[in-house]
Amino acid sequence: MNALVIEDKAYIRKGLINLLNSVSSEINVIGECESVKEAVIVANACKPELVFLDINLSDGTGFDFLDQTEHLDFKVIFITAYEEFALKALKIGAVDYLMKPVDPEELQIALKKVQNKSSVQQKEQINQSKKVWYQDDSTLVLSLSDSFQVIDLSELLYCESDKGYTTFHLSNGKKYIASKPIKTYEEQLEKVHFTRPHQSFMVNLKFIDKYDKSGTIYLKNGIQIPVSFRKKEAFLTTFLEFNRH
Repeated sequence: MNALVIEDKAYIRKGLINLLNSVSSEINVIGECESVKEAVIVANACKPELVFLDINLSDGTGFDFLDQTEHLDFKVIFITAYEEFALKALKIGAVDYLMKPVDPEELQIALKKVQNKSSVQQKEQINQSKKVWYQDDSTLVLSLSDSFQVIDLSELLYCESDKGYTTFHLSNGKKYIASKPIKTYEEQLEKVHFTRPHQSFMVNLKFIDKYDKSGTIYLKNGIQIPVSFRKKEAFLTTFLEFNRH
């Protein structure tokens, strides 16, 4: 089987490739990637039959990669460090995964299992995992540099975007920075009473204290959020409708 290794840490990629060469002559590694963006390009070009997929990548998650390569036909073995939320998702879907550092015997078992499973069957299992991963609209899972953070959206004051990164400001004063633009989260946030009054901000309507007609939102904790001229009319419609109830 032609295989692609997707893992953001070079030493883990190299270690896994060396391990594959030592335990199986049937696996031919045709490429290695460190990010979702790179992996999508390489997968489309090489069309692997098997993908070793890290869950937490530098610019997103393994599930982001799968969403962007749904048209391709390959099998997947996930690679993960111990992260309770990630493992919960994988176990519920009964998806094949390897813990870091990868054990040679576990690798052989995973290879045998995945070779005896159809890609259709595995996609159904992965979809079950994705449902757990994405949860419902009341929470959001952020892929941070070193972990996955579950955000309770009822506690999220506002999001601020800058140069492709988004900072999430919570009511308890905590902040989390994700390496994705604000647009990535816009659809889900709009379902739970968030509005986007400015290109760089999304605001939780329930935390707005007042709107100054000069073009400024005041949150209940005193934070000021600008309203752009282009988005002013849409914001006012949403704001007034929300507070009518």
